[in-house]
Amino acid sequence: MNDLTHIDKQGKPTMVDVGDKSVTKRTATASCIVTFPPEIFENLQVSGFVSKKGPIVDTAIIAGTMAVKSTHLAIPFCHPLMINGCKIDIETINLGFKIWATVHTEGKTGVEMEALHGASLAALTIYDMCKALTHEIIISDLKLEEKRGGKSDYTNGSK
Repeated sequence: MNDLTHIDKQGKPTMVDVGDKSVTKRTATASCIVTFPPEIFENLQVSGFVSKKGPIVDTAIIAGTMAVKSTHLAIPFCHPLMINGCKIDIETINLGFKIWATVHTEGKTGVEMEALHGASLAALTIYDMCKALTHEIIISDLKLEEKRGGKSDYTNGSK
């Protein structure tokens, strides 16, 4: 197992110093799933996925994008990054939605946390938009699908 990068020699939490790293193109995609009880999802389909709060998918895309851009404000040791591109994709699946957040930058640190933050906040927004209908909404399977750039690449094999 690798040493933890956010712990200094004295065992105290610290932000990683990326000053000596090279600038490279970096991309990451994360995903998660939002599932509803059958009768609620059927009602949402009939409504065109519009709740009393407005269009569910469009609002979740905006929230996910805002989350990507503000990850450093929510996660203590994330560096503020210049995001070159962000795409939130949401598709209907059996009784719910699958969300993907893909983030691109050129920098000294990766965008995995930005992608994970974007996917999770899009899912939480769907929950918020629909909680008046039921609290039996399940958010699951938040995961890193892929990352490229930096020291190593990673692909979990799905999408």
